[in-house]
Amino acid sequence: MAGSRDFFNRRLHSLLGVIPVGLFLLVHLTVNHFATRGAGSFNKAVNFMENLPFLIVLEFLLIYLPLLFHAIYGLYIVFTAKNNVGRLSYFRNWMFLLQRVTGVITLIFLAWHVWETRIRYALGQTELNYDMMHDILSSPVMVVIYLIGVLSTVFHFANGLWSFMVSWGLTVSPRSQRVSTYFTMIVFLALAIISVRTIFAFI
Repeated sequence: MAGSRDFFNRRLHSLLGVIPVGLFLLVHLTVNHFATRGAGSFNKAVNFMENLPFLIVLEFLLIYLPLLFHAIYGLYIVFTAKNNVGRLSYFRNWMFLLQRVTGVITLIFLAWHVWETRIRYALGQTELNYDMMHDILSSPVMVVIYLIGVLSTVFHFANGLWSFMVSWGLTVSPRSQRVSTYFTMIVFLALAIISVRTIFAFI
């Protein structure tokens, strides 16, 4: 019984990391990337998202609750996983370790980012606009923190896609897993470039 429950939880953890949390990440990066077109374009994109009907309900059902489960069960995996990097230095073992490390970094960064944006906005301490992010990233320390946090997040998502495809039987053969490795590396590079351009657009 415990084994089947753990199997179900791991599959659910993997699924939620891609749908809906991963999809939200892509939407979030897309909206933020409007900053590369100027403050007006970014503010317009943010206003569109903020005026979606039933936004609070959608955020809790499609973002916060799935993210909470993914984060809590992810921490369980981090502290119970047996890493083989010291004994078997294969590429996938390193990816396994990096997935856990970036997961913890991402969780810490997301908690800080949500506080700096959504919670402070809900408390009436800031506005969700270009100036908010410009003020946050006016500090070189915060630029470094955001670079580390965002790059960890997109790596965790891209590498998690590889695990998702394996877990759900989409890539069974060694060749398909090798192809998916190249695919997820391309996804990471593309999202990393978009993310870095966005951060510097606010500066």
